[in-house]
Amino acid sequence: MPATPARPAEFTSVEDVTERFAAHGYIADRRLATTVFLLTRLDKPVLLEGPAGVGKTELAKTLAATTGRRLLRLQCYEGQDESRALYEWDYGKQLLYTQMLRDKIGELTAGAPDLVSAVRRIEEQDSVFFSDRFLAPRPLLEAVRGEEPSVLLIDEVDRADEALEAVLLECLAEYQVSVPEIGTYTAKTPPYIVLTSNNSRDLSAALKRRCLHLSLGYPDAERELEILRSKDTGLPEATARHLVEVVRGLRELRLRKNPSISETVDWARTLAVLGVEELGPEVLADTVNVVLKYERDLGRALDVLPRLVDPNRTLPEPGHHHDGHGHPHHHHDDHDHDDRHHHDDRHEADGRALRTAMDRQGRHDKGYYGAPGPGPTRRTAPGAGQGARAFAAMARRRAV
Repeated sequence: MPATPARPAEFTSVEDVTERFAAHGYIADRRLATTVFLLTRLDKPVLLEGPAGVGKTELAKTLAATTGRRLLRLQCYEGQDESRALYEWDYGKQLLYTQMLRDKIGELTAGAPDLVSAVRRIEEQDSVFFSDRFLAPRPLLEAVRGEEPSVLLIDEVDRADEALEAVLLECLAEYQVSVPEIGTYTAKTPPYIVLTSNNSRDLSAALKRRCLHLSLGYPDAERELEILRSKDTGLPEATARHLVEVVRGLRELRLRKNPSISETVDWARTLAVLGVEELGPEVLADTVNVVLKYERDLGRALDVLPRLVDPNRTLPEPGHHHDGHGHPHHHHDDHDHDDRHHHDDRHEADGRALRTAMDRQGRHDKGYYGAPGPGPTRRTAPGAGQGARAFAAMARRRAV
């Protein structure tokens, strides 16, 4: 039997993190490498917050690769309940065992002096149906009770409901998961836990308190260029440097979605496939959809791409795009863009106010069923909905 390959040694220093991550194609600055090193030494989860595409998920994958640990991933989404994160019961197997018990019930109750004794004998079999053999572990439980050391990635935790966020607290603090029917599982080897958030909502103070925290943003020009080099995109050095400057210029626009690092890499590979050695407005306009995924963003980018390619170039009036690329001319675009700017600003302001209200201490103390204090004192007045329309129609039919 071939020998099992030895698992890589733990990180010895911050510099060791940087070097081993770089060997796997992940360029980490010192602040990020320090956080990873502390994660492995302090046995504390790390929460990475920042825009999509800055390397949060990739960090967890690289951490698993460099340490030789198994990667377990919990992808969060709205409406997700704890059964999808912790465990489920294998109801099919339980049903099969129930049928087997029904066949054996005569033997179990044989010799019972009365009905109470017979029922008691059957009740003694309950523990059979709620045991490890019927437990289907999900990522959280698998990371805790698994024999193999692991990296647990809880991806986009800000998309999950607050109820699931509360369920995570026990695992993050004590590296344990409680199953009411069985007991509490505690990790023999604590997993490395990486949580990511795109800042779509504020996370609770309780969750943040249990984690190391790092806010990731877009890298500076030199580091982004270094990332392009590490990905071996095939784009010449001077062209790659020019492309990085163009992408950084796009990120300064009021875009609905800024180009991510991974999309910059995709753009570089696209240009390399096309054999581009020198950037020009035309080739960038033909391929900018690789990094911009919304029509409004594309329109704004096409207006400024010539300036980004050549800062000394005179731009046409906003809203006048090049005919050669098939982009329609809309002379009222400026007004539409301004209106949408104001709408986006109001929406963002409202969103911040809403998140602040959601994070206010004591917000759950009243106003919902089951809360302490008196319940609702009156019914909500009915509106002109489907029920009101049906009632009006019935009244008209009676009048006829």
